Amino acid sequence: MTAYRSVLELIGNTPLVDVSALSPNPRAHILVKLEGQNPGGSVKDRVALSMVEQAEKEGILSPGQRLVEPSSGNTGIGLALVCRMKGYRLTVVLPSNVSPERRQLLGVWGADIIDSPGSEGSNGAVRLARRLAGEHPEWAFLYQYANPANPRAHYEGTAPEIWRDCPEVTHFVAGLGTSGTLLGVGRFLKERNPDVQVWAIEPPTGEMVDGLRNLDDGYIPPIFTAGGGTELLDRKTIVKPRESIEWTRRLAELGIFAGISTGAAVAGAVRCAATIEAGTIVVVSPDGGWKYLSTGAWTDDLDVVEERARSTIYF
Repeated sequence: MTAYRSVLELIGNTPLVDVSALSPNPRAHILVKLEGQNPGGSVKDRVALSMVEQAEKEGILSPGQRLVEPSSGNTGIGLALVCRMKGYRLTVVLPSNVSPERRQLLGVWGADIIDSPGSEGSNGAVRLARRLAGEHPEWAFLYQYANPANPRAHYEGTAPEIWRDCPEVTHFVAGLGTSGTLLGVGRFLKERNPDVQVWAIEPPTGEMVDGLRNLDDGYIPPIFTAGGGTELLDRKTIVKPRESIEWTRRLAELGIFAGISTGAAVAGAVRCAATIEAGTIVVVSPDGGWKYLSTGAWTDDLDVVEERARSTIYF
């Protein structure tokens, strides 16, 4: 048996699971990469470790220093884990309507929380964090939305794993959040095979699907622009909250317990499968589904589930 020196060594190397039973096209295979298997429970563990290690290389961080970061959940949790293991302090700026489970996990790893207005969502958390960083120059502000270590984590980690495990991939599908996953994985795969298609999944303008954003709502992550996101993406497709919930449930029928953002991504992958003649679609499942229980997601009343999902931020 291999013994790891630190839990941080467990970040990455997540499995691919075949969910082609959900495909409407027998010649289009769908595989899900289960990022909920990371020790902090999400794909954001990769980003957190990448940003901290890059800051260490650049001499930005000193022992015991405080970091500040806006988050609506998973990035904050990933950073809290990494900071706890490396001896840094962390303040997370969190929308006030983030679920209690998220807050509890941040507390377990010692993060401090500053609330931003829930009505302003993640954009409000970004504004407050940027202000705090300006008021406290002694704090380190790694800023996932503009930090090239975000897509690099996927270019150097997530993407090579996909290529190693599934070199026959023809389409890559992921939710559009900070855009780091799409940029890093998409660029790597297209360098290996220019014919690989990259699909981004986003919610309707003005609507919430946890962990996702619609760029038309007014905030475009700087890494998306700097990384040539518009040119890299082959297609953006809209997935509504109810569709996300329905496909989350369909995944559960296959034994995969995932969050609503995974449901959205899988809905996009199924849509992709229906439009192509044949191919192999890889879709990222950003996190596990334990947090989703607080929506009452497994009741039979989808209207109740959708309303709870709209009123609370989970990612």
